[in-house]
Amino acid sequence: MQYVLYILLAILLFGLLIAVHEFGHFFTAKLLGVKVNEFSIGMGPLLLRQTKGETDYSLRLLPIGGYCAMEGEDEATGDPRSFECQAPWKKFIILVAGSGMNFLAGLVMILLVFSQVSYFSLPVITEFMDGAEHLVEQGLQEGDQFYSINGHRIYMMSDASLFLGRAGDTVDLKILRDGEILTFEDFDFSAKVPYTNEDGTVSYMRGIYYGQAVEATLWRTLQFTWYQAIDCVRLVWISLGDLITGTAGLSDLSGPIGIVDTVGSMGASASSTAEGLLTVLNVMALIAINLAVMNLLPIPALDGGRIFFLIVGLLYRLIFRRKLNPKYERWINMAGFALLMGLMVVVAVSDVLKIAT
Repeated sequence: MQYVLYILLAILLFGLLIAVHEFGHFFTAKLLGVKVNEFSIGMGPLLLRQTKGETDYSLRLLPIGGYCAMEGEDEATGDPRSFECQAPWKKFIILVAGSGMNFLAGLVMILLVFSQVSYFSLPVITEFMDGAEHLVEQGLQEGDQFYSINGHRIYMMSDASLFLGRAGDTVDLKILRDGEILTFEDFDFSAKVPYTNEDGTVSYMRGIYYGQAVEATLWRTLQFTWYQAIDCVRLVWISLGDLITGTAGLSDLSGPIGIVDTVGSMGASASSTAEGLLTVLNVMALIAINLAVMNLLPIPALDGGRIFFLIVGLLYRLIFRRKLNPKYERWINMAGFALLMGLMVVVAVSDVLKIAT
């Protein structure tokens, strides 16, 4: 029963993220004087529709998208209030506003989660394991705080775990010690230290314990909220990099079905309802920021693709002194949309198969 309730909560939050994204487009379009024909939450068959002024407000069956249909968005209509007739800076603001609202929603969700914690963990070395004397000999000390690992800025303990986990045997470190930043190039972590787990198995570790608790003051809560949001952005880029390099495959992708199932399982496995709600909120914050970043990628049919064509159109006009024919953008966006829908279907089938097995 709990699983079903968390599934419904996840679907509701998905709908909220879609509404927030499209509201960003809608609000800025209205603010800048662009005519909006329809503001829709969801895709597919129409469930509800209400017309107010010049705009239709609708709710559709499938909670996998939504749209803010502006006059002249896909073709010239001759209406001076159409999207096509607007100055480039207005178009840019309208297009980027959706992702901006998703990022803001993610920040608010993280802040709500962090407002419930009493302490945060700094990436400070607290102790060395037995057999890790070689790390001290290379210059590390208790109380050192990780500042960067292989060029990646370290803000929280989880950052240190992530980037040390992805690093090899030699690591470029920057350490914060007594207010100064010390650099250790090619720091040698090759000599692993054995550690006996509770079940009796042996793991080989890098030889350090880190994580210093600090009180969650108002300033630290705001600070760590921002750090977590930055980490969410970095996780998106890391995931994209893993897909490009082949480290992760198509089977590792999850669409709305897989994400909703994961959220439901995580919420149901929590020790209390409060913990379950915070877990769901934390995951949805990551998804909100994921949506913000992904929508700004220069991929046809996404906001980033339209921004890319906006820039290309400006450069084309500067070079050739004439406007780029908008039909090319429409053709590419239509092809991109078809490919995107195809990918969503493939991912959805993969999600169903993973759930079924």
